[in-house]
Amino acid sequence: GKVHFFINAKVDSLFHQRIKPVKLRWTQAWRRMNKKGKVEEGGKKKTRKAAKFQKAIVGMSLDDLKKKKAQKPELRQAREAAAKEAKARTATKKPAAGKPALAKGKAQGPKVQKGGAAQAPGKAFKGKK
Repeated sequence: GKVHFFINAKVDSLFHQRIKPVKLRWTQAWRRMNKKGKVEEGGKKKTRKAAKFQKAIVGMSLDDLKKKKAQKPELRQAREAAAKEAKARTATKKPAAGKPALAKGKAQGPKVQKGGAAQAPGKAFKGKK
């Protein structure tokens, strides 16, 4: 192992009893842990505030984003409302045309298994029993 040299018997004894220096009030380790001494230190460290940063989104450049943000809220709401209305119109048209086609598709004959003719029961297993 390592060779340890101690200042005096007291420190030697405490080390061999495995008493941590942080637990002893008279040690430098305890003073460091409990922030004793060093009065001239200038307060707390200042934390840096994260700067706001904007990135372009897929399908929209940064300039487009800035223009959209700069628009008056009334204009933006009017445009969004128009887009919603158009979407609603297309949504009402599609299901009306799509439902009869589904009904016709379901009213076909009995279901047929894929992969050719149906196999006789008991013939599906190949190999030793």
